[in-house]
Amino acid sequence: MLKIVLISGKRKCGKDYISERLQRRLGSRSRIVRISEPIKSEWARKLQLDLDALLSDGPYKEKYRRDMIVWSDEVRAKDYGYFCRAAMEEALSRQQTPYILVSDVRRKNDIRWFRETYGPERVITLRLTSRPETRCARGWTFTAGIDDVPSECDLDDLADGFDLVLANDEELDRRHRHLLDRYVGQL
Repeated sequence: MLKIVLISGKRKCGKDYISERLQRRLGSRSRIVRISEPIKSEWARKLQLDLDALLSDGPYKEKYRRDMIVWSDEVRAKDYGYFCRAAMEEALSRQQTPYILVSDVRRKNDIRWFRETYGPERVITLRLTSRPETRCARGWTFTAGIDDVPSECDLDDLADGFDLVLANDEELDRRHRHLLDRYVGQL
């Protein structure tokens, strides 16, 4: 049975890092899916931008982030599941795996779409947290219009909470291995 792990957290809290660690633990039985990929692909095509640079974690992406958020919110206003569906269609068109790790869930409607589409029994929510000083050490600086909009804040008050919460503040490899083993065991 397909299990989907929805991974969320603020910018620079380690969503990609933890997603990759989980994937290594699950091996070929898992695939990482990014909701941001179809967003960035369509945005790059629309504005004739460098998709590889937009997909990277660097200044090029940051240059376009605010406008991309506004545009993707307009698309979501018409169809809240548009980008979730596009990401999953691409992922499921390839080799099937029993675990999908969605590394960049940012909105309540993302969680809603996955639960409605695949059933709540197949969906696990994992929230990553990091102290602001940890995020700063990883290169984060607060940016108005980015860090105070729904793409960063919508899940802050998730009514029914998360299935799992992981504080990702330090390079505690042994602790991460233990916690990831525990989380994998719960899958």
